[in-house]
Amino acid sequence: MRISQDKLDSFNKANLATHQTAFNALSDILSNNGYDVNSLVSKISKFHIATPSWALGTGGTRFGRFPGGGEPATLEQKIEDVGILKALSNQTSSVSLHIPWDIPSDAAAIKGVADDVNIAFDAVNSNTFQNCADGANTPNGKSYKYGSLCNSDPAVRDQAIKHNIDCIEYGKALGSKALTVWLADGSNFPGQANFRHQYQRVLASLKEIYKALPEDWYMFTEHKPFEPNFYSSVVNDWGSSLLLAKNTGEKCLCLVDLGHHLPNTNIEQVVSRVLMEGRLAGFHFNDSKYSDDDLTAGSLKPYQLFLIFNELLDFMEGDELDNPDLAWMIDASHNVKDPMEDLLQSLDAIALAYAQALLIDKKALAAAQESNDVTLCQEILQEAYRTDVRPLIAEARIKAGAAFNPIKAYRDLGVRQGLIDERGYDTVSSGL
Repeated sequence: MRISQDKLDSFNKANLATHQTAFNALSDILSNNGYDVNSLVSKISKFHIATPSWALGTGGTRFGRFPGGGEPATLEQKIEDVGILKALSNQTSSVSLHIPWDIPSDAAAIKGVADDVNIAFDAVNSNTFQNCADGANTPNGKSYKYGSLCNSDPAVRDQAIKHNIDCIEYGKALGSKALTVWLADGSNFPGQANFRHQYQRVLASLKEIYKALPEDWYMFTEHKPFEPNFYSSVVNDWGSSLLLAKNTGEKCLCLVDLGHHLPNTNIEQVVSRVLMEGRLAGFHFNDSKYSDDDLTAGSLKPYQLFLIFNELLDFMEGDELDNPDLAWMIDASHNVKDPMEDLLQSLDAIALAYAQALLIDKKALAAAQESNDVTLCQEILQEAYRTDVRPLIAEARIKAGAAFNPIKAYRDLGVRQGLIDERGYDTVSSGL
């Protein structure tokens, strides 16, 4: 399914007067306070977040899954759905694949589908938290039941290493430039495993994978405090991830999933520390109340998201910190929502937090910090956060030919029903 430019233009035209009034009012306020509105709109327009292939279908829990129809059953259909998200929002322009759920059997054909909707390929994600379909259940199969890269059995570790190297090869064929390694490795009971030996085996395994990286690629390590193991995780926090990265190689960086933290963790401080070390890979955006809830970005803690971007702008807008270009991706599970609507809401929330952070008076904030004026520091941050920047986001979309209000356009144009008409009710995305 495609959304024609004519339909998007007609949608915008029908709502243009209301938007223009709001945009002009905000522009006057910002201009009078010294902001370059055109520059702000341009920065917002260029800020894109990758869409994960697995988020395009309905998620679920161990208790159940409730699909809504029209889900993408093939990799080609997933790419087409990312094209719809791009057309509606102009806030995504790449897809992140999960192997083996999204093995491109014909890389050239898949690239052709992606090129047709102007979608690139973001980081490739390996999967060693599930047994491969034709491996572990055979007499000679090697199971990840007790870990993958940390496993005490060298043959299991070799299998996991090979899988990650295979992911690199798939990514090379598609034009990806990074490999994300999230490990479910850990233990469920005290005494089950030697913490030090597990960590050492993971480090040695990552070094083997690192050797297969092309010159212009990066490898991302990703921490998580618990789940699926509930006593210990090998890469349980940002410090463990940073140690792995620094001991593996310069092209090994730390990925921060906003849900992979214990409740009340100061994530913005974590961001600052890893940035300071020059090892921040980027983000998996979501929101959570308990831990890895994988809820819509900004649905619970929009101020935290804004504070994270406050730290990021020290890098993005300045030359003080030396980091590679950051990788941005959504990583959420849409258990009770239309997945496409949920992704559009996340894209919107991330853009809002970024735009709000662009309004922080950094010079005034630095001066207030140096003079220990705590009240003024808070006022400066909240002045930016409380500014309604939605007209800036809408203007950036309109200038890019997208819908000023993606959710409304998605519904008014009947996108989900169109997908159901094409694919039916019973399709299921791979991996879900």
